[in-house]
Amino acid sequence: MERARYDRQIRLRGFGEAGQKSLQQARVLVVGAGGLGVPVCLYLNSMGVGTLGIVDADVVETSNLHRQPAYREADVGKRKIDVLADHMKAQNPHTRVVLHPVFLQPSNALDLLEDYDLVVDATDRIPTRYLLDDACVIRGIPWIYGALHGFEGQLSVFNYQDGPTYRCLFPKIPKPGEIPDCNQLGTLGVLPGIMGTRQALEAVKILCGLGEVLSGRLLLFSALDQESRQMRFPKDPAQAPREIRDDSHYNASVCETGGAISVEDYLERNRSGKPHLLVDVREETEFDDFHLPDSLNIPLMELQARIEELVGTPEVYLICKSGSRSAQAYRTLQGQLRGTSLKWILGGVQDLQAQPS
Repeated sequence: MERARYDRQIRLRGFGEAGQKSLQQARVLVVGAGGLGVPVCLYLNSMGVGTLGIVDADVVETSNLHRQPAYREADVGKRKIDVLADHMKAQNPHTRVVLHPVFLQPSNALDLLEDYDLVVDATDRIPTRYLLDDACVIRGIPWIYGALHGFEGQLSVFNYQDGPTYRCLFPKIPKPGEIPDCNQLGTLGVLPGIMGTRQALEAVKILCGLGEVLSGRLLLFSALDQESRQMRFPKDPAQAPREIRDDSHYNASVCETGGAISVEDYLERNRSGKPHLLVDVREETEFDDFHLPDSLNIPLMELQARIEELVGTPEVYLICKSGSRSAQAYRTLQGQLRGTSLKWILGGVQDLQAQPS
């Protein structure tokens, strides 16, 4: 144990050397290396967590830089986990950093969680949280939830000592576009840092047996007035049986949403060479960071005003980062483009970038 490095927290009454040893022996998996994942990783790394795993297959984009301070302008286009791992190793070379350059999916969730004691959710995809909840219940691992919504943040701990789970609080998976994500609402740069450090705090409490863990309680934080409030929620016995289901369940099935097509099916369609138009409904800065050749950028908020650009096109495919905005775009355009076959791409650019090269 590097006593000098951790001296100030070892001095804490109620923490001491026993607490530091607990951190040193801990194995924590952080799912996501973005706005929440960066502060979680940096603080747990600096405090002495023995093993930190990071799951993410995304690359650094210009639009990340205002809220993900581990990344610089020169890192744009690089894999997030590679840049973050280099930062962490320079910060604390004693941590074992394990990189998982993939997105959490039904096919890999249980394997990814197998060697860890605790999971921290630092994703921005609601379907992924349902998958994470199912996997953690099956593996018997607690997980720490963090989410951002405009100027507000949410925090809770699920599946802790047989306590309530995410599905106990949110039983039904919302349809794509039903709940706006941070790409639509925007994010104040400092807010992910506030919520990410609170997630790191809950992790330390769980690992070291400190204080009262935020289990069965949802913390709601408002950045505009610096106020926090909590709501309690019970365990729902009806949510006890768990299994890892197929991808259509977590992303809302085609029959529920209509018009959806998988990334794999779109790529196969694209290879056929048949003429079609791919419309990217992300913001211009996101599009500039990465887009498919020959795609047309029409941000979701401009779609109705620019609908004439699509009239007369036999086939139109809609894409965004994860599927949320393209599903909303599909519903906006339905019935307005006579003679056009209209589809939206489930999983979006995020799943596209995860495809083997």
